[in-house]
Amino acid sequence: MPTNLVPLDLGIQIPYHFRCPISLELMRDPVTVCTGQTYDRTSIESWVSIGNTTCPVTRAPLSDFTLIPNHTLRRLIQEWCVANRSYGVERIPTPKQPADPTSVRALLSQASATSGAHVSVRSRAAALRRLRGFARDSDKNRVLIAAHNAGEILIRILFNSVNDSSELVSESLALLVMFPITDPESIASDPNRVEFLTRLLYDSSIETRVNAAALIEMVLTGTKSSDLKEAISNSESVFQGVLDILRNPISSYPRRALKIGIKALFALCLSKTARHIAVFSGAPEILIDRLASDFDRCETERALATVELLCRSPEGCAAFGDHALTVPLLVKTILRVSDRATEYAAGALLAICTAEERWREEAAAAGVVVQLLLMVQSECTERAKKKAQKLLKLLRDSWPDYSFANSHHFACSQVVPF
Repeated sequence: MPTNLVPLDLGIQIPYHFRCPISLELMRDPVTVCTGQTYDRTSIESWVSIGNTTCPVTRAPLSDFTLIPNHTLRRLIQEWCVANRSYGVERIPTPKQPADPTSVRALLSQASATSGAHVSVRSRAAALRRLRGFARDSDKNRVLIAAHNAGEILIRILFNSVNDSSELVSESLALLVMFPITDPESIASDPNRVEFLTRLLYDSSIETRVNAAALIEMVLTGTKSSDLKEAISNSESVFQGVLDILRNPISSYPRRALKIGIKALFALCLSKTARHIAVFSGAPEILIDRLASDFDRCETERALATVELLCRSPEGCAAFGDHALTVPLLVKTILRVSDRATEYAAGALLAICTAEERWREEAAAAGVVVQLLLMVQSECTERAKKKAQKLLKLLRDSWPDYSFANSHHFACSQVVPF
């Protein structure tokens, strides 16, 4: 067998110089180190990350850790893949090049520039788009960009562009929400900034609206001051803007719109003083309608947690109880989605059934007793079981009215302390 070929399970031979010396796999992103040796990017990065400072092949010290893309070799590998596709070889995609510190610094400088002969809104927005492209490509790129104080720079660009350019606003906001906010109170404590974000919830661009909701959620989650949180949460305009995202997600961004919308609504409803605003703004109807069809598991859990929060007030119980789908949907959710979803659904049902007898009867008719008896025997959380036990005790007087009152399931009722 020729020395430059290595056998492959597909029945063909891969040229030896197409294989990474570390992994012995076909290279997908060949890069050259300072010693002149070429490796697959992932392999050499892993080699260096565990503390190695020498070239794996030559054992010479790596005086410079810069990785130079070997475009010529990559194109040869791609051509070889195409030539051998009849053997089942798939063409490797052209890799996206990672960001480098010099480029990141230059782009941040260009984006934040406010004076000079070559400064324009277009060039600043272009720099932001390039940074966003880097950030989308990989976690490593996001870490690198964040390490250059990107968060603070982007906050300045966003709120200093209020009267400058909608393009700068949308681009800086879209990039900003990709990073943790290190000083959320710098936004929460400034009424002008909060008011500006609120206006963005009604922007003509759905992406800007969703990103504004994402930033509001990040600020609420990161701010320690309860007074500042309440100042944001007690805004009817904020609630309406967030609920509009949940009510009418545009087809281009349905999944992300729902995810961000429910996260923002939950963060707003953590403020006790703001829950009545959520109720009167229409949150109960929107939550139940969405729970009936649109949410995935994580979104369902957060939506049910929000329902339980809103049911802690009389007006919340009334609004949910009056919705025809609420009680049967909550009963159906028990033991169907996750332990957390079961706990939140049981908590909401307990509040609703405590409020009025007619909803107790509706829950019993929907089969809640059997579900609750299964809950107390299941491996769900202790808090969920306690809620189930309280609800069973509350419903006890309704049991004789239904056929399952004398069913075998009643043998399990001894675990419920009355």
